[in-house]
Amino acid sequence: MITLTHFLVLGAILFSLSIAGIFLNRKNIILLLMAIELMLLAVNMNFVAFSYYLDDLAGQVFVFFILTVAAAEAAIGLAILVVLYRNRSTINVQDIDNLKG
Repeated sequence: MITLTHFLVLGAILFSLSIAGIFLNRKNIILLLMAIELMLLAVNMNFVAFSYYLDDLAGQVFVFFILTVAAAEAAIGLAILVVLYRNRSTINVQDIDNLKG
């Protein structure tokens, strides 16, 4: 039987992997965006687990809002990334830290 603790431990592992991905990889913007998405998915899994075990749909409804924001964040982030790559020919964070105003 899978209990709430199993889901929370798995969510904590996914969240820790995403934090490690953010801190260990500071060069590639695509991997940073993927780590942020993994973090959001770990939080969503915890919301769904609590919603299921508490027999309340509020957590599952909140997950839909988070997924909507995550999809918008991914689309806007990738669009900005394409523009930066066209202008600078690189996606390394160290090379694109200077912005013209």
